[in-house]
Amino acid sequence: MKIQLNTDVHIDGTEALAARAGATVEQALGRLGEQVTRVEIHLSDENGGKSGPQDQRCMLEARLEGRQPVAVTAHAATPEQAVHGAAQKLARLLDSTLGRLDDRREKTSGQPLSGTGPAPR
Repeated sequence: MKIQLNTDVHIDGTEALAARAGATVEQALGRLGEQVTRVEIHLSDENGGKSGPQDQRCMLEARLEGRQPVAVTAHAATPEQAVHGAAQKLARLLDSTLGRLDDRREKTSGQPLSGTGPAPR
């Protein structure tokens, strides 16, 4: 999985920030990361140079193999907190999306789901 960090002019996109953000995303996705080809992290300060509560925005866009990209957004007081919140949202979204795909595959495969169907003779 490739992770790319993009920042606006109000956030200093240092290597350290990129490393911390990438580690946060990798940790949140865990086993789901195997099916993700790329994640783009977009950090922005919505109030520009002014300070304010919850003005840091993180948008994560994930690209899955053979699927359309999905995106989530989170706001927080710091860029790191915004990345953490967005990563948790992305993990839930991917878990739900990939879980539905697995359910659909089981239903169309013709195989009974575990614990269902007639008992073996």
